[in-house]
Amino acid sequence: MKTPWVLLLLAIAAEVVGTSCLKLSQGFSRPGPTLVVLSAYAISMTLMSRVVQVLPMGLTYALWSGIGIVAIVLVGLLAYQQVPNTGQLVGMALITAGVVTVNLSGSGG
Repeated sequence: MKTPWVLLLLAIAAEVVGTSCLKLSQGFSRPGPTLVVLSAYAISMTLMSRVVQVLPMGLTYALWSGIGIVAIVLVGLLAYQQVPNTGQLVGMALITAGVVTVNLSGSGG
């Protein structure tokens, strides 16, 4: 198995691609973007299922969701001109601080 950290980053990237295409799928009414969404989510979950065999589930999910949220906000900003407000930016900072704290605290059991 490749390093679980690489697989986790690939799982995050796949989830970000899938989520980024949700808007383009127009409620799953457009076949192309819908196929991208479903494929990307399937890839992400497959990779996550392998990562949690090696890394603690809580750590894995915290990183997957935290990094994914911040990445999606950046995609929304760059691709859809969705500018976060101050409260949302504070929330993103807290999520980022949480991800950093989880990583610095070690992986535990």
